[in-house]
Amino acid sequence: MKLKSGLKGIFTSFATIVIPVLFIVAIILFFFVMGNPQNFQGNNPANLPKPGNYLGTIYKGGIIVPILMTILMMVITFTIERFISLTKAKGKGSISAFILSVYQQLRKPDIDAAISECDSQKGSVANIIKAGLLKYKEIQSRNDMDKDQKVVSIKQAIEEATSLELPILEQNLVILATIAPLATLMGLLGTVLGMIRAFAALATAGAPDAVALATGISEALINTAFGISSSAFAIIFYNYFTTKIDKMVYSIDEAAVAIVQNFVSHNK
Repeated sequence: MKLKSGLKGIFTSFATIVIPVLFIVAIILFFFVMGNPQNFQGNNPANLPKPGNYLGTIYKGGIIVPILMTILMMVITFTIERFISLTKAKGKGSISAFILSVYQQLRKPDIDAAISECDSQKGSVANIIKAGLLKYKEIQSRNDMDKDQKVVSIKQAIEEATSLELPILEQNLVILATIAPLATLMGLLGTVLGMIRAFAALATAGAPDAVALATGISEALINTAFGISSSAFAIIFYNYFTTKIDKMVYSIDEAAVAIVQNFVSHNK
């Protein structure tokens, strides 16, 4: 229990540290790289970007851009973090092949061999199944419990192991789920601010301010692009990871049923 709580704390600390760091990185990139005077005509950030200079163009997206850059970098960072974590949770090799191997050992029945398969596979799925097998082995020869009590004990061991492992699998997914609508809303806010600037340039007496008009349109389009792309990536990867977790949980449930049925069939 302490080990799992410690791991959860590590992941939580990871999120609370990474998000401010990414925001600081975005601010530095925005003002010192994209806002570099060399990116603009007359070496003045107040002017239009030089033709073909994308850094200067992004800078003209306005103050919402660093926030959207932070959101985009969060998507990339937590996608990599979840991919690494779920790969470790999966263990070595195919989960389907591992489950099949456990089935084969249970049919014999050879509980020690099934436990060895879990030790070889490693990962969250193997840890949960191993917890059920260890309980199976522990209570198999006990005479102070009837068969129904033993079955309940095995189920409880698997459920407890699952309750410890599952939060680690789902850690930080809520961030991706939150980013999906947040990125769209922030992009929309930047678009509205850009359009306000564009219409303000059109409303000036006499000839419209071409620089202000172009800046306003750039701000609107850049924020829209950042918001939509960040939201799209967040949705895609969130669905990808939840699908992988669902498959792992299904494999765990399938193996749990097999362990209980095997126990019942061999302990009549």
